[in-house]
Amino acid sequence: MKFVLAFYGSRGDIEPGVAVGRELLRRGHEVRMAVPPDMISFPESAGIEAVGYGLSTRPWLDTHRDFYTRLFRNFWKVREVSRLWSEVWGPTTECWEKINTTLMSMADDADVLITGLSFEEPAANVAEHYDIPFATLHHFPARAHGQLLPVIPPRLIRAAMSAFEWLNWRMGKKVEDVQRRELGLPKATGPASRRIARRGSLEIQAYDEVCFPGLAAEWAKGDVQRPIIGALTMESTTDADGEIASWIAEGTPPIYIGFGSIPVQSPADTVAMISAVCAELGERALVCAGWSDFSEVPQSEHVKVVGAVNFTEAFPNCRAVVHHGGAGTLAAALRAGVPQLILWTWPDQSLRGAAAKRLKVGAARRFTGTTQESLVTDLRRILAPQYATQARVIATRTTKPAENASAAAHLIEDFARLGRVG
Repeated sequence: MKFVLAFYGSRGDIEPGVAVGRELLRRGHEVRMAVPPDMISFPESAGIEAVGYGLSTRPWLDTHRDFYTRLFRNFWKVREVSRLWSEVWGPTTECWEKINTTLMSMADDADVLITGLSFEEPAANVAEHYDIPFATLHHFPARAHGQLLPVIPPRLIRAAMSAFEWLNWRMGKKVEDVQRRELGLPKATGPASRRIARRGSLEIQAYDEVCFPGLAAEWAKGDVQRPIIGALTMESTTDADGEIASWIAEGTPPIYIGFGSIPVQSPADTVAMISAVCAELGERALVCAGWSDFSEVPQSEHVKVVGAVNFTEAFPNCRAVVHHGGAGTLAAALRAGVPQLILWTWPDQSLRGAAAKRLKVGAARRFTGTTQESLVTDLRRILAPQYATQARVIATRTTKPAENASAAAHLIEDFARLGRVG
């Protein structure tokens, strides 16, 4: 069978697709993948044929991250929010158009078109145009449900999430109307999420159920196909694995601090702050630069900076994990059984922070609100023995990435053959 996967965003957004694509390829299927132009090497390293679609990731993410940062500060200023959103939709419209062009050339003879959350709307429209099965991989529960925050009545949460879906659709309606007209489809009368469900699409939920208890039971009552399979991560090795392992073995277990795709304005100041925090707490820190440039920052005895880290190998040997709230990083920290502090920027990252707090395995704070004092306070809190004990308990309730990828591939194969899953 032929499977076309289209995933847009940073590595964390694309990794679930690469994990499933690799498993489908291993099973003997034809697999092609569309990713942002600056991310092509990632699926290719897994043996998957890939093409670029949309715009390069970093400029697009920077625009959206700036929008959300300023939105939280000025959400009551309607004109300011409107102006910020108009800045976002310029590159978004261009990206949408390029995505449509690429997918039209890739998906015409596909058995299933599979996509992630970012830009799932244009992919869904292409699948509707060709009348082929459509599947999604969601790394957090984006559809309306009542299990997001236990302190709020489920009815109100569902209503709020439905309203957000509608608002998001209205904001992008013009560009979607253009695409649907070009594809010979009627104008949409509601959010893509509802059309995706009505078509009987397969909406795989790629995160651990322990983070959102009760969700599977709620969706089982509806006429939707949303199986929760667990987080999809690659557990990739890095060139620095041996160096990192040796450094960890030389002293006490360190605190991991990683920034992922979140840009750090001043790497030197950031490392200086981390060094001061470590000195105050008597700890060591393993710092992962991610997308930021730490090359000119001097190394110190108790703070080691590296470009990439193999989470599977490093996290179990750390005292705690401080990260940006990425889906893959959260899952790896949960599996490792170590406490975590989530310093979030995006809304979905804040939800993972809330999940870590609800599970009593960590704390969360907005990244832009983090100071040396707050970092000391938060680390002292999660380094308390009860957090480590609870983290080890929760680790026993997490899933294994290889088994999750196999489960996802099996669901997609059944969906391609039968149009449904068991």
